[in-house]
Amino acid sequence: MALPLLLLDVDGVLNPFAAPTCPEGYREYAFFPEDDPPVRLCAAHGPWLRALFRTFEPAWATGWEDAANVFLAPALGLPALPVVRFPPVPFDPAEKVPAIDAFTGDRPAAWVDDAHTEAGTAWARSRTAPTLLLPSDPSRGLTAEMVAELHAWQAAL
Repeated sequence: MALPLLLLDVDGVLNPFAAPTCPEGYREYAFFPEDDPPVRLCAAHGPWLRALFRTFEPAWATGWEDAANVFLAPALGLPALPVVRFPPVPFDPAEKVPAIDAFTGDRPAAWVDDAHTEAGTAWARSRTAPTLLLPSDPSRGLTAEMVAELHAWQAAL
């Protein structure tokens, strides 16, 4: 039996871009040109995500697309992940839903994002497969409590 999918956004989930300063436990990376803000990553996220990857099949669900594998995966000690393809950046967060729907098919899926929309909520409610929309505070990013919720949701399947 296939593992449930774990769909990961980056900005607002792994990169708490909305925090006024770099949060404790995070480090700033200058992955992009000088006029772009630094990307904030937490070393604890690597082990947390690797533990989740034992019981989920992960995929990037972010406008970063392939850049997530180029920059984030090595920085966090993660393997390259499949990528959900979205419209060209910038796009409205609701525009993620058709691509997420096509990617997940009829598989159980947990989607972690800081910008879930009414369209995403309607999509999740309409699915017959178990679906978890896990919101992230873009000023805090992924927390230990969120990771525990993902483990508990997967264990209950």
